[in-house]
Amino acid sequence: MKIPYSRIQLTGNEEKYLKEVLESGWLTTSRKAMEFEEAFANFVGAKYACAVNSCTAALHLAVEAIGIKEGDKVLIPTMTFTATAEIVRYLGANPVFCDVEYGTSLLTPSILSEALIKHKDIKAVILVHFGGQSPLMHTSDGTGIVDICRKNNIFLIEDAAHAFPAKFEDKYIGTFGDATCFSFYANKTITTAEGGMLVTNNEIIYKRAKTMRLHGINRDVWNRFTNSNNKCSWEYDIIAPGYKYNMPDINAAIGLAQLEKAEDFREHRQYCATKYFNLLSDISCIDLPQNIGPINNHAWHLFPIQIKAEARVSRNEFIEKMAENGVGTSVHYKPLHRMSYYKNAYKLLPEAYPNAEKIWESTVSLPIYPDLTTKELDYISQTIHAILC
Repeated sequence: MKIPYSRIQLTGNEEKYLKEVLESGWLTTSRKAMEFEEAFANFVGAKYACAVNSCTAALHLAVEAIGIKEGDKVLIPTMTFTATAEIVRYLGANPVFCDVEYGTSLLTPSILSEALIKHKDIKAVILVHFGGQSPLMHTSDGTGIVDICRKNNIFLIEDAAHAFPAKFEDKYIGTFGDATCFSFYANKTITTAEGGMLVTNNEIIYKRAKTMRLHGINRDVWNRFTNSNNKCSWEYDIIAPGYKYNMPDINAAIGLAQLEKAEDFREHRQYCATKYFNLLSDISCIDLPQNIGPINNHAWHLFPIQIKAEARVSRNEFIEKMAENGVGTSVHYKPLHRMSYYKNAYKLLPEAYPNAEKIWESTVSLPIYPDLTTKELDYISQTIHAILC
């Protein structure tokens, strides 16, 4: 069998909505983008949503909107994609890296508290909902991640690139921090081909992000060219040196169709995860991912396993043998403290991040997507057993 690591499902209204955009004659940011923003905000329960061309753009807009400036320090878990940290450097600020929990790759309240004791001048935390799972956000005794940030007057930005539609308790990820940033890249839980979304309940953050996403212009291009009641509809002002981060309607059309099926997609990814837990639980030389809440609160963007040292093949050999048998895999992630730029710029040492080191040296992400069939899941399991047992 040939089973790729990722496979996109486009079986809903994507073609219909794309046709509507093409027939409208307006391909860039306009009606469909606004419709997508409204629908997405309603889904996660946020007041405001700002559609952009990537999660990286959303993160950049978020840290800019909360006022991060040159020399500021922003706490970031080392087990994440480079975008989480690079947007801090865009503003001349400095990422401060912290370890994560083994088994979940998440920032925990205890890790956060220890980091804030060591680094007392942290201005913001970027929390990564790794793999599609939320960490402990609130507790009854006020020791959750949100609680800690609020007590210390620290901004909280949520990197939810993996986490749609994920929940903490009975509430969707999207409204816990000051702003939350989602990814709609081609292999994410829903896609717009390329795209992202910033959501927030803070009107000031929303207005700043909306202005900065398109060159710092004080009026939407759609409004400027369609407002028949304004005789000077062409006129606009530049109120800040912004960016080119807007989402075109073509991408938003795909996103609207994907959003309609988001929970169906999540349920099938959960089915895949449940099958993996059942089929692989007898293999003693691997660790399966840990859940810290109900399984149906997890978005299941990733299903990472850890190949233990006692396994008869290394992690890299395992990946090669899976490929030889037609199964695609991936690695999430080589931690940022090991990347040349961050390692050299901030003189980072591996021993400062023991859990991340243990994870990355052994981690492999298995295929998990909505149209992965039972037959394919069985084949993946059989192949893993043949390699490891």
